[in-house]
Amino acid sequence: MNAVNPVIYADYPDPDVVLVGDTYYMVSTAMHMFPGAQLLRSYDLMHWEHCAYVYDTLGETAAQRMDGGNIYGKGMWAASLRVRSGVFHVVFTSNDTGHSYHFTAEHPEGPWTRQPMEGFWYDPGLLFDEDGRVYIAHGNRTVHITELTDDLSARKPGGLDRVALTDDNPRLGWEGSRLMHIGEWYYLFNIHWRPDRMRAMGCFRSKTLDGDFEGGEFMELDLDDRQSGVAQGGPVQLLDGSWALLLFQDHGAVGRIPVVVPFCWVDGWPVVDEVPKRLSLPSSHPAYAYAPLYTSDELRDGWSVLWQWNHEPHLDLVEGDADGLHITTDRLAANCTEAVNTLTQRCFGPKCMAEVTVHAEGLKVGDHAGLCALMGCFAEITVSRRADGLSLVHTRKDAQTGGITRAERPWQGERLYAAFDFNADTVEMGCIDANGGRIPLGPVHRLFYRLDHFMGCRVGLCMYATQECGGAARFTDFAYHVEEEMI
Repeated sequence: MNAVNPVIYADYPDPDVVLVGDTYYMVSTAMHMFPGAQLLRSYDLMHWEHCAYVYDTLGETAAQRMDGGNIYGKGMWAASLRVRSGVFHVVFTSNDTGHSYHFTAEHPEGPWTRQPMEGFWYDPGLLFDEDGRVYIAHGNRTVHITELTDDLSARKPGGLDRVALTDDNPRLGWEGSRLMHIGEWYYLFNIHWRPDRMRAMGCFRSKTLDGDFEGGEFMELDLDDRQSGVAQGGPVQLLDGSWALLLFQDHGAVGRIPVVVPFCWVDGWPVVDEVPKRLSLPSSHPAYAYAPLYTSDELRDGWSVLWQWNHEPHLDLVEGDADGLHITTDRLAANCTEAVNTLTQRCFGPKCMAEVTVHAEGLKVGDHAGLCALMGCFAEITVSRRADGLSLVHTRKDAQTGGITRAERPWQGERLYAAFDFNADTVEMGCIDANGGRIPLGPVHRLFYRLDHFMGCRVGLCMYATQECGGAARFTDFAYHVEEEMI
């Protein structure tokens, strides 16, 4: 099978992958999106489709529901995915709660069940060793290896608990651990953050878990001349016995995108020649037609599984019926980043465009309903009720100054659109005329990936009130078009 890197041109950071039978499964970071810990499925490591979500909500804090706060830049980070005796295990941390989470399932499609787990295992790398013992690598700058109880619920009394790597790097040093037992060696694969160069991939090895780990950086490579190192993730043995790394690369406003890097072993060390733009890897189902990871949606009688909520939803304010998706307000907000029940999909590069019809009859004065480019430097195209009628409003936040600017004109019942170009990291917003032409409102808006949200741009359906609660918007006929890279 043939494909092109990045294998997914969208925000799927911190990937971990396993091969079970003839199928690869991947999990990645969800941050503040719910449901979370999306599991993807592939038969060739290059083409992916949705399999399941590990959890619907975590239900830990009010801020996860945007009640009196938010968890932007926090939430679920860097899961470890492993399989033992036919049972799937996912372990991750939530950086707003300081807790670790362990979920299991007998089938990757679920149901997934939360199991007890003590401790905070930062960037965990789970290892079920051949002798039945369980270990977890964790930490940044200082990377530890800790033995867990058989059920992963806690640190094993009297078990191994040692420092494997240290780094006094003023940034983050070594992190993103993947701990593996391959042949006679235990391997630690880590990303390396350095203050003066792009990120690199590291590999260390030891013949025993309590012995000295030797090694260091083995890969400092770029893709598409982004000047951003391809790193963080781990190796997987392919269907034909060869090996590849599934990593990610920062790719601007679209986010951190998965990249596959084939490698070979030389004297027990991984050796990478290049990050190839074009890939050709074996497939167990070469004629299989993968379902896209994005979707258009009529939004009648429910919504697609590919949508995720920005923070945990308040479903008592949401209804899906034959007339569309209804969202009602119960609080005031200044913009889409403060609105509850914003329904999102990932943006996909290099270009994508979303359209939606907003039915505004239920809006109260001061309400806004429409499309948003959800990130810290957000942009919106919304229908808003004013005292003298309905307006079309383009609102945007400047990444450099933090200033909010608006453009506005009377609304005439048009469909709304948002057109993204991730070659330039911009979004154009406006309406669709009766002939299908795009009429922009306001200037093209620059998008920047920042750590305030720590997530690639999302396209979202948003509804919020600025003056009075209780208004409602109805959304129908969402259309999503993606211009994909060609092989």
